Amino acid sequence: MVIPNQSADPARMALANRVFFRLYQCANMLHKTGTKAVEAEGLTTQQWAVLGALSRPEAGDGMSVGDLARYLKVSRQALSGLLSRMERDGRLRMAPDGRDRRSRLVSMTPSGLQVWQQEALPKIHDYYEQVIGDFSVNDITHTLHYLLRILENMQRVDDMQGGVEPEEA
Repeated sequence: MVIPNQSADPARMALANRVFFRLYQCANMLHKTGTKAVEAEGLTTQQWAVLGALSRPEAGDGMSVGDLARYLKVSRQALSGLLSRMERDGRLRMAPDGRDRRSRLVSMTPSGLQVWQQEALPKIHDYYEQVIGDFSVNDITHTLHYLLRILENMQRVDDMQGGVEPEEA
């Protein structure tokens, strides 16, 4: 059992609790409302994240399952089922990595690329506009800055805890 830091400022801890609870709520609402935004394309927010990761220029030749899991901050086990469903649906292909036969490279199929670029992205951009359309560029920049700092600190905590992979994608 972890004993709370007794010297922590109660007001600071109350604010921290509110921040983390709001992050939790945002993650849940992103999953709920984001999935509705792309459900006509047969996508979920998890599939949206996979296609988004694979659409980046640096992933043009595909990504190993391990690299994709690390990039998305999910376990290989959770990602495995998701990738299998997306491969079954024709959105991705998995092939042995020419450099390491034990590793598999994940890449988008032409069908997956078309769904991503022509069907999903316009709806995702509309979704972004609905959610943060009233944010200024400065607001967006600051939000991104603080979310990245939180993520970096969470990664440091994870590394100190031994880097146990999360159980859900």
